[in-house]
Amino acid sequence: GLNSQCINKHKPWIETSYHGVITENMDTVLLDPPLVALDKDAPVPYAGEICAFKIYGEEAPFEAVVLNRTSGEGVLQASGPVDCESQKEYTFIIQAYDCGAGPSGADWKKSHKAVVHIQVDDVNEFCPVFREPLYKASVTEGKIYDSILQVEAWDQDCSPQYSQICNYEIVTAGTPFAIDRNGNIRNTERLSYDKQQSYTIMVTAFDCGQKRAKEDVAVHIDVKPVCKPGWQGWSKRVDYEPGTGSRPLFPKMHIETCGGPLSGVKVMLELQTNHIGKGCDRETYSEKSLQKLCGAASGSTDLLPGPSSSTNWTASLLTDSSRDSDLIYRFDGHQAANVPHHVVPQNLTDQFTIATWMKHGPSPGLRAEKETLLCNSDKTEMNRHHYSLYVHNCRLVFLLRRDFTQVDTFRPAEFHWKLEQICDKEWHYYVINAEFPAVTLFVDGVTYEPYLVTDDWPIHTAKIDTQLTVGACWQGGEVGTPRFTQYFHGSLSGLTIRPGRIETQKVISCLQACKEGLDINSLESLGKDIKFHFNPAQSLLVVEGEDLDSINTAMSKVSYINSRQFPTPGLRRLHVTTAVQCFGEDTCLSIPEIKSVVMVLPPSEPRITIAGSNRLVRPANDLRGPLGVAPFKELHITSTVMKGDGVTEVMHNLDYCDVLVIGEELNPERESLEIHHSALLGKHLDATNSTSGISIYGVDCMAHYEQALRQVRYRNWRPAALNERKFRLTCSELNGRYTSNGFNLEVGVLHHSAPVEHVNHVAAQPQYMRPVHHPLMIHTLNSHMSAATVVIVVCIAALVVIVVIGVYRIHATHQEGSREDEEEVKDTEEDWDNSALNITVNPMEVKEEDLEEEEEEEEEDEEQVGGVTSDTDEEGGEEEREDVSERKQKKKIEWDSTSLTY
Repeated sequence: GLNSQCINKHKPWIETSYHGVITENMDTVLLDPPLVALDKDAPVPYAGEICAFKIYGEEAPFEAVVLNRTSGEGVLQASGPVDCESQKEYTFIIQAYDCGAGPSGADWKKSHKAVVHIQVDDVNEFCPVFREPLYKASVTEGKIYDSILQVEAWDQDCSPQYSQICNYEIVTAGTPFAIDRNGNIRNTERLSYDKQQSYTIMVTAFDCGQKRAKEDVAVHIDVKPVCKPGWQGWSKRVDYEPGTGSRPLFPKMHIETCGGPLSGVKVMLELQTNHIGKGCDRETYSEKSLQKLCGAASGSTDLLPGPSSSTNWTASLLTDSSRDSDLIYRFDGHQAANVPHHVVPQNLTDQFTIATWMKHGPSPGLRAEKETLLCNSDKTEMNRHHYSLYVHNCRLVFLLRRDFTQVDTFRPAEFHWKLEQICDKEWHYYVINAEFPAVTLFVDGVTYEPYLVTDDWPIHTAKIDTQLTVGACWQGGEVGTPRFTQYFHGSLSGLTIRPGRIETQKVISCLQACKEGLDINSLESLGKDIKFHFNPAQSLLVVEGEDLDSINTAMSKVSYINSRQFPTPGLRRLHVTTAVQCFGEDTCLSIPEIKSVVMVLPPSEPRITIAGSNRLVRPANDLRGPLGVAPFKELHITSTVMKGDGVTEVMHNLDYCDVLVIGEELNPERESLEIHHSALLGKHLDATNSTSGISIYGVDCMAHYEQALRQVRYRNWRPAALNERKFRLTCSELNGRYTSNGFNLEVGVLHHSAPVEHVNHVAAQPQYMRPVHHPLMIHTLNSHMSAATVVIVVCIAALVVIVVIGVYRIHATHQEGSREDEEEVKDTEEDWDNSALNITVNPMEVKEEDLEEEEEEEEEDEEQVGGVTSDTDEEGGEEEREDVSERKQKKKIEWDSTSLTY
C-alpha cells in the first residue's frame, strides 16, 4: 500500500466549474472550458493517466467519456433524450478518476468536485396554436374601435425565440379590419348594419422563428344597429283594390324610441293627391249632373261646357283632356270665349252664385295685369265692366256695378280676397255667393269674408248690349278695333252662374267633396289618451297620444278609403312626420319621415250593353195618335265586368243617355221625339231635346234610365211621308269614360194594310222582356165613315160597355176577397188588357185626353207606381207591377182612362 501510494502520489485536477450547451434532440454537449483532467503523476503509467469521469446528481441524462487517458481529454454527451420543453437546463457534479497504481486500478484517486451547468438549446419544432377554437365579438355600427377584441396564440417551444408569437395576420382578403402584433383586432372603417350585419374573418399567427400556425382561427364579428328612433314594420307600397272599402295602411307598424322617457307623440299623415283629377279623386260627372246629384237648385248655366253643336263657343279653347274624362280648360294668356247672348242669364238679381274650379300660379312680371275668369262688359261703344271675376297679384276680385235705375248712391262694387290658394298652382273650388250688398267666398267649402270692399257709383243705363266672356274681358269701345284684353293664365273647370238663388254650404261641400282620403277604422278601440283630427278633405290626419302602445294601435288603424266604384288608378304618395316630446324639453328625439305610396289598382272596366228590339213597325194611326209610339219599349240596359275567369253583372249609375236621329233632322212641322216630364219625376234625371234627338242626363241607376227611355215617344202626324226613322241610343257612365254600344233602332210604318193581327217580329223573346201585346188594328181607308164602319164601331162600343160592367162586377165581388182571389182578378184583367182595342181618336178630343193622362201620371208618381198611362195599347202589360191594394184605389182611373171616342 505504501508502495502504491508512493507510485500514485497525486489526485487528478479539473476546473471548478463548466458551462455547457446542448441542442435538444442532439447528443453532443459543447463545454466551456473543454473537459480535460490533469494528473501530476504523469507520465507514470496508471497513476498519471485518467481513467474515468463520473457524474452525480438529479439523474442527469448525461455521461462523460474519456477520449485519451494520457492527455486527460474527455467529452460530455447525452445518455438519453434531451428535451428542452421538459427541462431547459441541468446542473450536476463531475469528478475525474485516475487509473490507480497499476492495471488493477487499485489505489485510484479522484479529483475535487466540479459543478457542470448545461443549457439545452431550443429547436423550433412547434407551430403556434390559438388559445380559443373560435373568437366572437360584437360592435355597434358607425363607431371606430381601438380594439374590438384580442386573439392569442401560444407556442410550446421552450425558448423565447421560438415560443414567442412575433406576428398575427388576417388571412381573409378585403375586410374592413386590421390586427396588430399583440392580436388586437380593430375596424378600419365605420360599419353599417344595413350594409352588412356580420363578418367572419380568418386569422393566423407566426412565432419569432417565422413558423406559422397550422390552423387559422375564425373570428366572428356581429354589427349591431345603433338604436335608431323611428317607425318599424311598415311597407313602402300598399296596393288598394277598388271597392274594398277602408284598407289599413300600416297594420304592423310600431315606433322605436330607444328607451327614452317620453311625454307625448304627435304624428301627422299627409296623403298627396294633387296629381289626381282636380286635386283628388272625385266623381267626374259633368257640372250639371253633379249639381243635380248634390241637390243644387236648378237654373244654373254652365259657361264652360264640352264643345258640341249647341255649345260651340268652347270649341276654340284648349282642353287638358285627362284619361278620366274630366273636362278641364287651360288658358295660356291667348284664349277666351264669347258666351252667346241666348245662354247668358239676363238679370243676375240681388242673389246669385258664381262657381268654378281654378288652378292658378303666381303671375309672371313685376306689375302683373288683371287676369279675367269671367267678364260682362259693353259689347260696343263703351268699355264698362258690369260684373267680372278676376285675379290680380294673387288676389281674387269680384266686381259688380249696379244699374243707376236700381240705386243712385255710392255702393259696394269691388270685393277683394287675398288667399294663398289663389297662387299655389293647385286645384281649388271657388264659390261666390252674392246677397247684395254682402258677398261671401267659399274656397274648398270654407268661407272667407273680403278683406277689402271698395265703393263705386252705379252705371248709368245705356241701350248697349253686354257681352259675357270667359278667359278674358271684351273691350268693345274706346279702342280702334274691339278685342279681348286682360287674359287669364291658368286652368278652369265647371264655371257656372246662377241668378236668383245662393248656394247652401251643404251643396257646396258636396260639389267639392273628395271621394278618397284617410280614415280611422274602429274608433272605439283607440286609447283614451289618443286625440286625432282630419282636415275637411281627409287628406291630412293628426294623431296625438302620450302612450306608445296607444299610438302604435292608433297607427295600425289608419286606413285609405276610396268610395268611387271606378276610382282613378295610380299612385298617391303618403308622408308621415312624427314629433316626440320629452319631459321638460321641447323635442328630444328626431324620428325620420316615412315616405310610402298607396297604389290604387285599375278598376274592372264595365261593359254597358243596350239590348232590345231593333225594329218597330207600326200602323200609321199609332204614329199619328196623341202619344205616338214608344220606340224603346223593350229596352234593357245591363253592365258586366270581367272577374277572374268569368263575367259578372254589376250595377252602377249612368250619367247620360243620348238618342240621336240618324239621317236628316226631325221636322218639327210633322214629327216629334220627346219625353213627358212626369217620366222623370222622382228620379235624378233631366232631359233636353232638339231636332237632332233627345238627351236624358243626371246621375241615376240603370233601372231609372231604362224606365225613362221606355217612355220616350216618337210621333208623326203625317206618317204617309215616312218610310222609316232611324235612331241611335248610347249611354255613358262618368261623362263618357265608359260608354255603351250604339243601339240602333228603326221605326217603320205599316201602310194601308187590311185588318190583321200585327205579329211581333221578335220570335224568341228573352225571358226578362215583358211581352208587348199588339192589338187588332182597324184601319179606315178613307176619312168618310162608311156604314160598315159605323156598325163595327157601335158593336165595339157595346162590347166595351159589357166589358166595363163585367169588370166592375168582378171588382165589387172580390173587393173583400182573399189574396188568392185578388191574384185571379189580376189574371182576368190581364186577359182583358191583352185584347185591348185600338180605336181611332177624334182629334177634337185630344186635349182632354192629354189632360187626363197628365193627371193620372202625376198620381202615379206620388204612389211611385210604374207604367199605367192612358195608352192601353202600349202600356197594357205593365199593370203586373202594381200592388193590389193600389189597384183597388185606382180601379176607377184605369177604366176612365181608356178614353173611348166614337
